[in-house]
Order: sequence, then structure tokens, then C-alpha cells
Amino acid sequence: MIRIAPEDPRSQVVQELLAAFIEDVRRRYAVAPTDVGTFDPNVVSVPRSVFLVARRDNAPIGCGALVPMDDSYVEVKRMYVKPEERGQGVARMILEELERFAREFDYDAMRLETGINQPESIALYGKGGFYRIPNFPPFAGDDSAVCFEKRI
Repeated sequence: MIRIAPEDPRSQVVQELLAAFIEDVRRRYAVAPTDVGTFDPNVVSVPRSVFLVARRDNAPIGCGALVPMDDSYVEVKRMYVKPEERGQGVARMILEELERFAREFDYDAMRLETGINQPESIALYGKGGFYRIPNFPPFAGDDSAVCFEKRI
């Protein structure tokens, strides 16, 4: 059984998932993408934000966050599922839960960035109703970045 719930972004569990995320992304690119190595837990410690952890039988297997951009837009950050758990719908479940929170927080749209070397992420977001938009800051001019949006 998979359970997805908010988690303290400073917890050891989150730090281990974020380290695995960084390792996974860095392995895919000759030069690390714009913001892959940084994640300030304070950005998900403000109102209308959340950091979620997915667990199977209490073992952490994935994560995702909502970071406010402004009153209307929220950014999906740090979507990650452990490699051995991929292909089972866990990322879709995290994304759906993030969307539920975004609606609850009364945002108009969700935005996100992924990379050209992450085809499974691009496919996930397309299937989830996200559409491609021009790269927003800090990804403008980054040829390895792919940005998406979904009106909610």
C-alpha cells in the first residue's frame, strides 16, 4: 500500500530522497541543470506550500513539492521516485496529490521544469495534462530545460 503525506523538508528521510534525486539527475547530464543541487527547505515552509513523501509499507519511495511562485502560480519541484519503484504509477500518484493541494491552496496554475534527458518525466507531465510553455526564470536560455504548465 502506498501512502503519500506531507513531510518536514528538513527530515532525514527528505534529505536522503533529495540526495538520490540529485545523483539521478546529475548522472543524466554532462553539465548539471540550473538548480539541481539546491533546495532550500524554507521555500516549502511558507503558507500554500507542501513537501510530500510517498511511502510503501512505511519505506520512503518518492517525493514532490509545491513552491509558491506568486499568488496565482505554484511550481512543482523535486519530483522523484526511486528507480526500483518506477513504472508502477507512484509518480502519477504524487503529482495528483500535489495538484489536489494546489487546488486546495487556490492556485490558478501549476508550473514545472524538467530536463531533455528525462523522457519519462516529460511523458508523465504530458499524460497529467501539462502543456509545454517557454522556459521561465531561472531556466530561460537553458537548452537542457523543458517547462510545462497546467491550469487548475
